[in-house]
Amino acid sequence: MRRSRFQQGSLQLVVRAGNRKAWEYRWYEVQPDGKRTRRNLVLGTLEQYPNETAAQKAVAALRADINVESPRMNLTPASVAMLVEHYRQKELGEDSSKTYATCRTYEGYFRKWILPRWNTYRVKDVKSVAVEEWLRSLKLSNGSKAKMRNIMHAVFNHAMRWEWHDRNPITLVRQSSKRSKVPIVLTLEEVGALLHLLKEPARTAVFLDVLTGLRVGELLALKWNDIDFEKSQISVTRSIVMQRVGDCKTEASRKPVPLDLRLGEALYNWRRMSPYPRPEDWVFASPHSDGRLPYWPGAFFRAHILPAAKILGIEGIGWHTFRRTYATLLKANGEDVKTVQELLRHANSIVTMNLYAQAITQNKRDAQSRIATMLQDRKLLA
Repeated sequence: MRRSRFQQGSLQLVVRAGNRKAWEYRWYEVQPDGKRTRRNLVLGTLEQYPNETAAQKAVAALRADINVESPRMNLTPASVAMLVEHYRQKELGEDSSKTYATCRTYEGYFRKWILPRWNTYRVKDVKSVAVEEWLRSLKLSNGSKAKMRNIMHAVFNHAMRWEWHDRNPITLVRQSSKRSKVPIVLTLEEVGALLHLLKEPARTAVFLDVLTGLRVGELLALKWNDIDFEKSQISVTRSIVMQRVGDCKTEASRKPVPLDLRLGEALYNWRRMSPYPRPEDWVFASPHSDGRLPYWPGAFFRAHILPAAKILGIEGIGWHTFRRTYATLLKANGEDVKTVQELLRHANSIVTMNLYAQAITQNKRDAQSRIATMLQDRKLLA
C-alpha cells in the first residue's frame, strides 16, 4: 500500500471575474479508488490577504485538514500559530456557535498577547510552568490573565481533538481570577441622585438597567415590539456588539424580564418623546444613524452618563455597574438566591452570588450590631 505524502499544495494569485485578483490554493485529493484528483479553492481576495505571508497563514488550517490522514502529519511539528489559525477557522468562523462578542474577545487576546509570545513554538514544546510564569509577568488584572489561560486551554483542547497533541499543558497552569479591587456598586441614594441629573434618553436607559440588570448589549438591542406593556414583561431576544446584532450570551439570557409599572411608565413616556417610536424601531435609536442603529454603548455612556456621575463624585463606574447594583440591592432586600439568579438570567447561582452580589456597608454594620446586641443581652460585654 502506497503511503500518503504530506502535501504542501500551491498558492497562486489569479485573476477572477471583474478583473479582481484573488488567492487560489491547489492540491491533490485521493479518491476511494486510489486515484488522485486535482482540487482548487479560492481562499480570498487580494484585499483580504494583501500579501503571500497573510495568505499562507490562512491556508495553514486547510493544509492541516488535507493531510489529517497522512502518516507524516503526526511527525510534523505544528506551530502554535498554525494551531491558532486552525482553531480560528474551525471554532470562530461563520458557523461558530460562539457569539460575535466572544469571537472578538478571542481574536483580541490572540493578536495582542498569545501569538506575539508563542506563535513560533511547536505545539508540543509549550510547557505548563513556562505559561504560568509568562502570565505572572504580565501587568494585567487577574481576570484578564484567567481569561487568557482559559482561551489557551480551549485551543490546546482543539489540538487534542485533532490529534496534534496527546495532552493539554494548560490544564496544570495555575492562575487566580480573584479581583484586585472590589467593583463599584451604587447605593439607592446615588442611583436616585444620578437619575435626577440625567436627561433623556440616558435617564430611562439607566432606570431600565438598574431595575432589570440587562447587559448593555441586550439593553441597546431592545426594540419597542420587545416591550409588552399589557403583560408587563420585556422579551430579551438579541444582543448587539460593535453594532452587529447577534444572539444573547446564553439560553438563560433569553428569558423574559418583568416590567415594573413605574418602569413601564418611564418607557412609555420616552416612547412618546422619541423620534423613533415605531414597533420595529430601537428603544434607544441613535439620531447619528437616523435611527437605523442604537447608540454605541461607550460613546453614549461618556457623553450622557459619565458627566452626571462626575458631578456627584461617583468614579470608576461603567454600564456593568448598574447590573451589579441590581444584584446587590436584590440580595440586600432579602430575595432568595434562585429569584436573584433568574432575574439576572445567570446559568447558575454561583456566578450570581460570588461575582455580582455584594453586601451593602450598612447591612454589614447592622449584622455586626445584632451580634453586639446578643452579647450585650447575655452580659458578655464589659
